[in-house]
Amino acid sequence: MAVPAPRSDHWTAADLDHIPEDGLRYEVLNGQLVVNAAPKPRHQWLIKWLMRALDDVLPPGYVVLEGVGVLIGDDEPIPDVMVAIGPIDWDDRGVPVEQVKLVVEVVSKSTTLQDRMVKPVLYAAAGIPNYWRVEINPFKGQLPDEKLPVLFAHALGADDTYERTYRVAAGDTATLRSPFEFTVDPASLMP
Repeated sequence: MAVPAPRSDHWTAADLDHIPEDGLRYEVLNGQLVVNAAPKPRHQWLIKWLMRALDDVLPPGYVVLEGVGVLIGDDEPIPDVMVAIGPIDWDDRGVPVEQVKLVVEVVSKSTTLQDRMVKPVLYAAAGIPNYWRVEINPFKGQLPDEKLPVLFAHALGADDTYERTYRVAAGDTATLRSPFEFTVDPASLMP
């Protein structure tokens, strides 16, 4: 089934309502339609265990969601995991950016550019206070003897860009303090 054209000269989150459900993941980034294939089992396994670990430490009023869009103007990026503060409209198409406190991207080979470069800039400009990136495949800049996965935690800086606060490799443990206290060894998130 063909994807319909956008209703204007650029794609908007509202246009996603007219796209058929075909097993692909569609999101709108800077007015562009981005289509991603279904993720691999390793990717989904990490997300499952990260969500369980986050659920165990969420403060009252917070929720953790998988694969739900963040409503940023006409854009609707879909992080792998988000933590938002309620109340959540459970029937809306996404979560307003003002409610989102953390977004997490698990980097796949097909999403490397978006997860490392495009989405962090969009998230930061929208004011999302925390961005975490998890590398599950060997990557440029990986340290010698650094075991995967590696979690990079970032907090929004004064200039509306992200500043790295933690780099945690599998086998190491760190206590992240924003948006709430969360102790993690990335190895615990993998089979």
